[in-house]
Amino acid sequence: MRISFESNVFLLFNPASLDDLKDPCPVFDSKLWHVFGSGGTVTTETWGIFHATSPNLYGPWTEHDIISLVISGSGVAAPGVTFDDGVFHMFIQTEFMKSGGRCEHAVSNDGFNWVVLKPAIISLPDTDEDGIYDPHPAFIGGVRYIVYSGMPKFTKVPQPDIYLARSTSNTWFGPWYRIGKILDHNDLPHHNPREHPDYEWGIEGAQLVELPDGRVLLNATCFLPSGARGSRQRVFFATSDNVEGPYRTLGPVLDLKEPGENGHSTVMINDNELTLFYQSRVRATNNRWRFGIAKCSLGEPAVAQVA
Repeated sequence: MRISFESNVFLLFNPASLDDLKDPCPVFDSKLWHVFGSGGTVTTETWGIFHATSPNLYGPWTEHDIISLVISGSGVAAPGVTFDDGVFHMFIQTEFMKSGGRCEHAVSNDGFNWVVLKPAIISLPDTDEDGIYDPHPAFIGGVRYIVYSGMPKFTKVPQPDIYLARSTSNTWFGPWYRIGKILDHNDLPHHNPREHPDYEWGIEGAQLVELPDGRVLLNATCFLPSGARGSRQRVFFATSDNVEGPYRTLGPVLDLKEPGENGHSTVMINDNELTLFYQSRVRATNNRWRFGIAKCSLGEPAVAQVA
């Protein structure tokens, strides 16, 4: 499988009053597009739950008030949202830069007003899931899953790998059975290894999507083993015949024409067309994170560039 993005729109829009937009998750409710994400600033790593709507995926987008949830944590952000049977289900982290954390679950009938339920997944102290974050719901082969980043205790920088949990009720209400790790640092030659002298970060922002041929596409973010900090973050794809892996990486899929980087994204597949809704920062955005959309027909050769 090779990826060639035939169209790429960046930047999609500038936020009215936020420094940075990250972790986009677009959802269509059969009438309106919603994009949820993290809105705030990387300067202080202060984030809220961003929400905008549009009748068209390319806009114009109307920004709404930051979503307020009754959830505690220093890193409540990066919502993974799905719309199923008339209900929005949001899975959201509470921490991402330290041990602990929960994958919280909230529901809404309209995308604006939310009710927080019991946590879907919580961290497991003193294990490889001592910290968890970046949950994203997935529907693969008729089964409901959550894919997320999990990391052991650390002294300097988090080193997360990718983990998977399955709903034992096959509803978004769980309970959730931990399948375990499905992607490790050692599986990615294009990612900085744990022993790298200038290690930047681990694997994060994972999402799973079923391909038209029945295989599973893993969409996530890596950090290249070379280059200056602030230039090494990349969207990459990997594929597997089984949702539990093993996954074979296709490498980074979205090139840049100017200094910068791209990362946390959401893939949507309709018929044989793949849409990537991603975050990027480049010189033209004053290195502030913004959203973009790239599209391709599946199975085409080559790689696209950010305009």
